[in-house]
Amino acid sequence: MFDSLIRMFPQRALTVGVTAALALMASGCSTIGPNFKAPETVQTPAYRHVDAAPADTARLPATWWTVFNDPTLSDLEERALRDNPGAKAAAQRLVQAQAQLGVLRAGQAPNVSVNAGVSNSRTSAETSQALALGGRSIEGNNFSVGAAFSYELDIWGRVRRVIEAADAQALAAQDDRDAVMLVLSSQVAQSYWQLRGLDAEQAILVNALAARREAQELVEARFDAGLTNELDVSRARVERANAEADLHEVQRQRNTVEHALALLVGVSPSTRLLAADARPALPLPPSIPVGLPASLLAQRPDLAASVANLRAANAQVGVAEGMFYPSLTLTGNFGYASESLRDLAGGSARQFSVGPLALSLPIFDGGRNKANLALYKARYEEAVANHENRLLTALREVEDALSDAQQRQKQGDVQVQAQEAAARALLVAQARYERGVSTYLDVTDAQRSALAADRAAAQIRTQRLLASVAVARALGGGWSQAPALATVR
Repeated sequence: MFDSLIRMFPQRALTVGVTAALALMASGCSTIGPNFKAPETVQTPAYRHVDAAPADTARLPATWWTVFNDPTLSDLEERALRDNPGAKAAAQRLVQAQAQLGVLRAGQAPNVSVNAGVSNSRTSAETSQALALGGRSIEGNNFSVGAAFSYELDIWGRVRRVIEAADAQALAAQDDRDAVMLVLSSQVAQSYWQLRGLDAEQAILVNALAARREAQELVEARFDAGLTNELDVSRARVERANAEADLHEVQRQRNTVEHALALLVGVSPSTRLLAADARPALPLPPSIPVGLPASLLAQRPDLAASVANLRAANAQVGVAEGMFYPSLTLTGNFGYASESLRDLAGGSARQFSVGPLALSLPIFDGGRNKANLALYKARYEEAVANHENRLLTALREVEDALSDAQQRQKQGDVQVQAQEAAARALLVAQARYERGVSTYLDVTDAQRSALAADRAAAQIRTQRLLASVAVARALGGGWSQAPALATVR
């Protein structure tokens, strides 16, 4: 086979081929530009607002919402991650980034094309060339078939830096997609627990309204019997009307939250997702494994995307440096051409070329390449500063969420005491009023205090659940970086 190749190509073609092969071997020897160095993580030994030092290995599950052990919440989360339009858009952005990476990776390989053609032509007999031939024109058919190739020899690694930047951008798109999913799942959980909290308030107000109606009927009966005055009747009616108005307000808030939840799940806001819970008692918040601050970089997709963007910016500096170096491009073609189709495959119809091995070396560009390099270096430094800011912001979000969960728990413990005291005061006020020792004003004051204490307890329990969601989200929701997806080829 090698003998036939030697006969097919003359010696000068082999010389060019050997030169190209040597250049191709040299193309993997060096890569311009600085190699990427991962940013340092935080030096904080532990989070401030935790009661005990947690183990670094403690992690949330990937489906972090399952720690609440609520089947309804889990169903809503699955529907949202599947049907939410924002999640679908994030997935398509990832597909675009993977396709772009495939386009750029194709630049590393030689570009080979096959061509065939047929034509009929006639030259003019009046041109200078034709007159030199005695006023003859040239006419006839032309058949051709062949192949051509071109290849940029990546001697300095500029193309490899381009691929490195695109690969990092594709990984950042994947992490951004995961960050969108994390935000979406946390929003679904927040809306769900807000809905459950409003159901709990609604149940309290329904009971309060029933008690107010009974009290109003009792006061009106006592008034009819001449045992009380009209002022007490008015007070009882005011308290009943206030409780009913509060009930309508809570229902209004519930409708708004349910509309928002429907949008997150990807259905029309007119869809009734959840009926008011007949057993609206709120659960205690679950225990969220916290881990250590040093592991936060590997737990949050937004921080991982920031690191990937840093890698891309660093690679772009190498691409800009590559503009100072010469570029080599090799082209060639081989095929057959003949006036007659039957002679197309004959040896005399063979034609080929290897080269030119084109060299392009920048000599004077008015400072364009220098300014371009300064531009990408500044962009990299900006990316480093932005990453440091994102890392500090992430730490603040964790501390805020942990502090909120810690203080809400203490607030809930104290609120239980207020509930007990308010319930006891109401019993005493009702007993004193029935014995005629005090006026109905004492009863209405005690009713308001008891109702406010009960509603505050339900709101604090809801806030504790929301704080747990915030802690899970700030810690990354059990996320871990998956391997980069295959590019679209």
